[in-house]
Amino acid sequence: MLHIRFGDMEKVNYGPDWFKANYDPEWLKDPFVREMIKGVDRSDCVDGLVINSPILGPIPPERLSGGVQTLIMIYEKPLLIFDATSCGENCAGWLLKIGQKKDVTVNLNYLMKFEDRDDFSVFIENENRLITSISDYVMTAVKYV
Repeated sequence: MLHIRFGDMEKVNYGPDWFKANYDPEWLKDPFVREMIKGVDRSDCVDGLVINSPILGPIPPERLSGGVQTLIMIYEKPLLIFDATSCGENCAGWLLKIGQKKDVTVNLNYLMKFEDRDDFSVFIENENRLITSISDYVMTAVKYV
């Protein structure tokens, strides 16, 4: 399940910094991680060390967008809390997909727009409450951001 904590938080990690210092090339062999890279950056992972970007050409993983770097860290290190504020709205659906696979907690400092989906489900830590509709999510989030 995806857990969200809105507002300032102690012991929160910045995904791009963590990724650049800690990523494992083996992570980039995971089909789900490759789908995230394709979905967010429209790039293909050649192997754990080379990404083929349609705009930049061959790049190292450290040059992936901060959003996809943060998503990878959330997925690969689910016990750590990452600041998902560095993720754009093109990452919102991926956060939900990660939350369907693993229990993760993220910090947000803006009202991330999620698509209205039948399977929408997030746990808002600030309220200790499960939210299952976009309207409830928005009404809850605006209290904190």
